[in-house]
Amino acid sequence: MNTADDRHAPHVTSDLGRRVAARRAQLGLSREEVAERAGSAPGFIAYVEEQVPTPGVEFLVRLANALETTVQDLTGYRVDLAPGGGHAAHGARLEEIGEAECWELLDGHGVGRVAVEERDGLAVFPVNYRVVGGEIVFMTAADSSLARASASGADVAFEEDRLDEAFSQGWSVLLVGPVRTVSDEASVLRITDAGRPEPWAGDGRDTIVTLSPRRVTGRRIRVPGAPGTPSGSADPGARM
Repeated sequence: MNTADDRHAPHVTSDLGRRVAARRAQLGLSREEVAERAGSAPGFIAYVEEQVPTPGVEFLVRLANALETTVQDLTGYRVDLAPGGGHAAHGARLEEIGEAECWELLDGHGVGRVAVEERDGLAVFPVNYRVVGGEIVFMTAADSSLARASASGADVAFEEDRLDEAFSQGWSVLLVGPVRTVSDEASVLRITDAGRPEPWAGDGRDTIVTLSPRRVTGRRIRVPGAPGTPSGSADPGARM
């Protein structure tokens, strides 16, 4: 049973606890559900999230499996490393993702990358985003590259992806279309009511920009035997 009052630990005091709580919230799991998956007790999951524990490796492995991640990711071992450094998996295949599923994968909000044409060439930078009414909403500074592009209605590319390092699989979604600055009161109110994205970079980013995609595409790498992969043989000739 998912309960709203335990989705986020209110008194997290360790990096491990924060990562466990964040991953559990991302999966929409209660402490009871994580405990059942990990063969533990809900009280111990609370202890891991809210205290400064030193659980053994065996429990960390079970906890990582319960949260569908890795021990390295839970402990922050790879937090400063670029993703995708592992080897390609045997029998991997590349699949196209339909537009409806692309929107589902974006999950309403997150952090993606925007490619914008600047005076001296293309620039790519990370952005917090939110999906509102079939558009991607960003908050940016008034003098940013994204704001300048939106003033002229220029096309930009937006990309979001997820990687499963343990199984060398993942997906990416690409949206291409014009951006515009939102300033009229009705549109601002609609976006504000839906929940504006909060930039990690801090204050001073109060210009609302929306991307109205005219092209939505996605690709997924599947690996036989990996979590989330349907049974059946893969096409050995397909490679990324």
